[in-house]
Amino acid sequence: MRSTKAGAVFALGLVALLTGPFVGGLVPASIAIVLAAQGRREAFRSGGYLTGSAWLRRGEKLAWIGVALAATSLVVAVVIAVVDFAGQPAGHDFAPGVD
Repeated sequence: MRSTKAGAVFALGLVALLTGPFVGGLVPASIAIVLAAQGRREAFRSGGYLTGSAWLRRGEKLAWIGVALAATSLVVAVVIAVVDFAGQPAGHDFAPGVD
């Protein structure tokens, strides 16, 4: 019998992969990672009765890729913000006739 958590982990991992660049992928990715650990424990305890370990692995990989995409998006946004902030003039901008 296939583990129902295996399908859920794969679906959440896929959602995390697709929404990872928008940083919204962190929520389904974290849920998928927790469910994958639970599913692995349940499969081990079942003594071979539960299957779906390949789906668990694939879903967990997709979830971690989604986390990496979200982290990359955050780093890129911070770098863009810092570069934009550094390009602005510092100090007061006085009128041309003021000494």
